[in-house]
This record gives sequence, structure tokens and C-alpha cells, in this order.
Amino acid sequence: MGRHARLFREAWIAGVRRHFPGEPKAGYVTPWEDTSQWEREAAGAVYEQVRHFVEISGGNTARLSREQRSRFVATYWTAQMFKHFEDPKPGYVADWPELPGWQQETGADVSEAIEREAGDVTQAALRSKTS
Repeated sequence: MGRHARLFREAWIAGVRRHFPGEPKAGYVTPWEDTSQWEREAAGAVYEQVRHFVEISGGNTARLSREQRSRFVATYWTAQMFKHFEDPKPGYVADWPELPGWQQETGADVSEAIEREAGDVTQAALRSKTS
């Protein structure tokens, strides 16, 4: 799970840097090495949920809009916040429409990064079966 959690975190950081207006808070772009254990676990869990969604849809998540992709990431992340915190901050569990635009866009970027990774793994597996 570590590699997948790290991919999630790196995609998140890239999205924040791309979409955040101005200078993001340090916590939004904390490097993987300095990320807390609970956040690593949450990132890994959300990665696995999105990857599973890609797989069970036969890769057709690529046909979803950026908003639809982002909503899934946000919902999975919210569930992780409830798992890791008894009383999470309201901003940690805000519904998708209440999230700032940069966070909505970053969620879509994360989903697309996971889709690409899942597609690469699937294609590699298919190639090895036909070799």
C-alpha cells in the first residue's frame, strides 16, 4: 500500500500546486517523508477505493466528468476522516459542493493519476499473459 499511498500524496501535492490560488498552506504540500501515519493510511485507502472503482467499471471511469471523479475522491476521503478522527474539523468532512474550487480540481487530478496507474498495471498484466 505504501507505493500507492505515496502516488496519491504526490498527485495531491501536484494538484494543489496547480490549482491553489496563491501560496498553499504547508500542510497541503507536506512531502511524503513528513506525512503523518494516519494521513498515509488514509491516502492508501482512498487510492485502493478509486483503483477498485476503476477496475470494476472496466476502466470506464475515464468516461466520467472531472466533477464526478472528484466527488468520489472527496467522499472516500471524508469517510477516512471519520475513521481517523472522532470529531473531525468541519472542513475535513465538507460535502463536495462546499469544497473550494482548487480542492475539487485537485480531487479530479488525483482520480486521473490513479486511473493512469491502474491502466498501466492492467496493460502490463495483459502483455505478460500474451507473451
